[in-house]
Amino acid sequence: MNEKLTITALGPYIGAQVSNLDLTRPLSDAQFEQLYHALLRHQVLFLRDQAITPHQQRALAARFGDLHIHPVYPHAEGVEEIIVLDTHQDNPPDNDNWHTDVTFINTPPAVAILASKLLPESGGDTLWASGIAAYETLSAPIKTLLEGLHAEHDFKKSFQEYKYRRTEEEHQRWQAAVAKHPPVQHPVIRTHPVSGRKALFVNEGFTTRIVELSEKESHAVLELLYAHATKPEFQVRWRWQPNDVAIWDNRVTQHYANADYYPARRVMHRATVLGDQPF
Repeated sequence: MNEKLTITALGPYIGAQVSNLDLTRPLSDAQFEQLYHALLRHQVLFLRDQAITPHQQRALAARFGDLHIHPVYPHAEGVEEIIVLDTHQDNPPDNDNWHTDVTFINTPPAVAILASKLLPESGGDTLWASGIAAYETLSAPIKTLLEGLHAEHDFKKSFQEYKYRRTEEEHQRWQAAVAKHPPVQHPVIRTHPVSGRKALFVNEGFTTRIVELSEKESHAVLELLYAHATKPEFQVRWRWQPNDVAIWDNRVTQHYANADYYPARRVMHRATVLGDQPF
């Protein structure tokens, strides 16, 4: 049996399409190793025609590490590790901003796996941007300035209270999530624990300030970094088809779920693999 994956780069900085792999079956060690090395190199991988169930998606994600259970998002029936992102007229999109998933915890996710389940007729693309490319293209003086700085990441920045007041139960779940997730600090420049490459690690979704700077300095530097990190040169854009799967390295990327399809419906399943403490 030929276990060699076909990996086609989608751009010089980020993104590759993988074929000759069936994610509905358990991966051999050789297949998983190729997939993992491709992920380290290309930061986000895309596979077409993968009709995986929540149980299969959980099993695949578990190969990468322990799984995160989200404090507020609903999950697939009987599989609490699979988040259901179901956006429609009564549940507007909330991922239409540049963000890195769950940076509001001490060990932000290393990897995430997203599977398309129901798509609008058109629109709903997702874009990813490379934090490695963003860091490497900064000027030397800016790199020097950022080295050793820390940013605060806050759950409440993306999950505002007013969105979770529809029922008392929902509001209580939100309050419990806030109590459990006080703001945390991470380095502004992060080193990838496996590849050793450096990446910019701030994101508009959760980053609130750079702690060593004054409020005005912090605001100015963060605005510069947000604009730089999301330049089209550092991006890949994926046009979803039913049963597509995307796997990304959450340690060194951010992404944006385009909400141009709203109020049409779009359903995605996400598995999130816990990472380690950024350094």
